[in-house]
Amino acid sequence: MKKITLALLLSASTIHAAGMFSIGHKNFGFSISQDSAYGNSYTVMGASANYFLVDNISTGLAYQTWLGDEPSINQITVPVTYHIPLNSTYRPYIGAFYSHTFMGDDGVHEYNDYDSYGGRVGLTMQTSSNSYVSFGWVQEVYDDGVNSESRGYPQVSGGFSF
Repeated sequence: MKKITLALLLSASTIHAAGMFSIGHKNFGFSISQDSAYGNSYTVMGASANYFLVDNISTGLAYQTWLGDEPSINQITVPVTYHIPLNSTYRPYIGAFYSHTFMGDDGVHEYNDYDSYGGRVGLTMQTSSNSYVSFGWVQEVYDDGVNSESRGYPQVSGGFSF
């Protein structure tokens, strides 16, 4: 059964991707969310840009800033995502990423920058010829050189492609 599933996925990936999942397309996304860290609540705002290197496979760059409290937190992420071409409207995806987080200080404590990496799975829904909404799950491992921890969380995003 596993070999059949793998064969189907590989053969599906050779189908030419229409529209925003095809080679050369770019997409831009924006996000806003709420999170907490270091005992503080933050509004998290982000922007991302991705480029399809080949049909169904994108890589890009994302930036997040955490607003509303101290310490200041800013994060840069490099993702790689494979959109499985099973349907023209709904595309399951799987991806991996690396992030670096820049930590400020709060006037009392000094915080160390840290790295994280992880994976994501989900479903992208094409809402028009040049827009999308994605729903998924992220599993992320944080490593500051001393401690390492993992956490999972849901992710919802949307964007535009051209």
